[in-house]
Amino acid sequence: MNNAQEPTTDELPSSAQLLRSTLIALAAAIAILVTVILPSEYAIDPTGVGRMLGLAEAGETKQQVAADATKDRGMQHSMGDQPAALDGILGLFVSTAHAQEAWRDETTFTLGSGEPIETKMVMKKGETVEYEWAAEGGRMNFDLHGHGGGESVTYEKGRGQTSGKGSFTATFDGEHGWFWRNRDSSDVTVTLKVRGEYGAFKRSQ
Repeated sequence: MNNAQEPTTDELPSSAQLLRSTLIALAAAIAILVTVILPSEYAIDPTGVGRMLGLAEAGETKQQVAADATKDRGMQHSMGDQPAALDGILGLFVSTAHAQEAWRDETTFTLGSGEPIETKMVMKKGETVEYEWAAEGGRMNFDLHGHGGGESVTYEKGRGQTSGKGSFTATFDGEHGWFWRNRDSSDVTVTLKVRGEYGAFKRSQ
């Protein structure tokens, strides 16, 4: 027998209370949008709070990364970012497969303030590469992408980062890799390690 008592009418929230809770939640969502999301993602800071928190600078850097990548690489037809969940699953399988495999190529380069460089691998459709990189002396902006045969794709973008690791699979035959740019005021040294399936590894400034 179920002896639990159902709540009485007096114990249930009133319509006014429900409306008040809804309005509070809506106001909080708008506040987060205006003070956090717009400054950090789009460099739009109508209240000035985003700049006080350093979020507007992050948004400006993100927009600059996109502009730099397009300018230095030429016309780009992005096929969209790889879903985060799929990338995580793929990374797990690739990491397991290469657990005992040594890094195939390793390169170190130093960039002065504002300087760019590209590190690319010649890959065929379906080939997978695992990577790991670390920066010393400052932060790096990067665009992990591929192009070839009139096609282009962006796998990942980053701004103000000092390290990274993961994997990606080529979606078509061509050159796949990173466009880097030092947006700090001092020299930054980056060490990049790669392994997996690719024909050649090269870099150019």
